[in-house]
Amino acid sequence: MAHPALAHGVSSGDKAYIQTHPGINIIPYIYLGAKHMVTGYDHLLFLFGVIFFLYRLKDVGKYVTLFAVGHSTTLLLGVLANIRADSFIVDAIIGFSVVYKALDNLGAFRKILGFEPNPKAAVLIFGFFHGFGLATKLQTLSLSREGLFANLVSFNVGVEMGQFIALSIILILMTLWRRTRSFERNVVIANTLLMTAGLVLVGFQLTGFAMESGS
Repeated sequence: MAHPALAHGVSSGDKAYIQTHPGINIIPYIYLGAKHMVTGYDHLLFLFGVIFFLYRLKDVGKYVTLFAVGHSTTLLLGVLANIRADSFIVDAIIGFSVVYKALDNLGAFRKILGFEPNPKAAVLIFGFFHGFGLATKLQTLSLSREGLFANLVSFNVGVEMGQFIALSIILILMTLWRRTRSFERNVVIANTLLMTAGLVLVGFQLTGFAMESGS
């Protein structure tokens, strides 16, 4: 079954806070956004895959910026314009983004298709889905229209702050790992595990969709 912990969701405590505090709440929403990103392992798995072979901070900055642009755009537009979609399907696509990046790191597309899809475009497109995933969850809550834009912007600022913190930790650990001989030996294993984690996320979400459709 698709447990909420395996979704790109909002915890029950955060849900209760959002629904009982109408009006502008900038600091709490920044905190909630940062918390969402730091604990959002689907985000982190995707970012881990994105930076796996990025050795220069300049390149990391380019890709993370593209992801942030995509994520921010659909998070804001999805809620403000009330654009809806089935959250299980969107979360399954988010799980697929992890699978995609692992396959890309393993060179599977070049071997199978004969060419490598533009990696920057892929990060931007999947960034759209990651942001829309959270938008679908927020739309299930009784969000107050009072101060909604300010709260969403604050939430998104928190997401970017959380992303910076999480990414800094991942980069430090990756840099230390790359300095060891085990990195080259375990590239295939690491990306195979990454792909497996993505497939598990896809499976849980599609199972949840099937159960929801059949109920």
